[in-house]
Amino acid sequence: MTKASVEAVMSRAVCVLGRNDSLEAANSLMLRKGIRHLAIVDDGRLVGVLSERELLRASLGRAMGYGERGRSKLMQAILVKEVMSEPVIAVEPESSLEEAAGLMVEKKIGCLPVVAHGTLVGMLTTTDLLRYNWTQAPTQPIAKVVAQFR
Repeated sequence: MTKASVEAVMSRAVCVLGRNDSLEAANSLMLRKGIRHLAIVDDGRLVGVLSERELLRASLGRAMGYGERGRSKLMQAILVKEVMSEPVIAVEPESSLEEAAGLMVEKKIGCLPVVAHGTLVGMLTTTDLLRYNWTQAPTQPIAKVVAQFR
């Protein structure tokens, strides 16, 4: 991977929810936007990240054996703050893609919020990294790409 910065690859349109929103609201937003990660804010400050994995884990763990209506009611009762990842692991826009990808592999996370001077400015996902790498080196074997981040 070349020495590109996170800013060159990150998604700028970041969907956010509040920590007191329901998991049902999070699920609805993720489905509507076709995304797997949400930034969680409190008074405009980034306080957590909610991934599709955490959403699924919470909904399955508490709704086992319920029908769709029961699952929906339970997800309305569970707040984002109960299952979101915190503290936030974030990077700056100037960070290198190698640094960001290494952090994602090390921490076993699928996204990194991008923060500049305390303000959320983007989100870097594994999809962003793969899309970038594919456009930069489409003939490079994926195993070689993955090995770069170990």
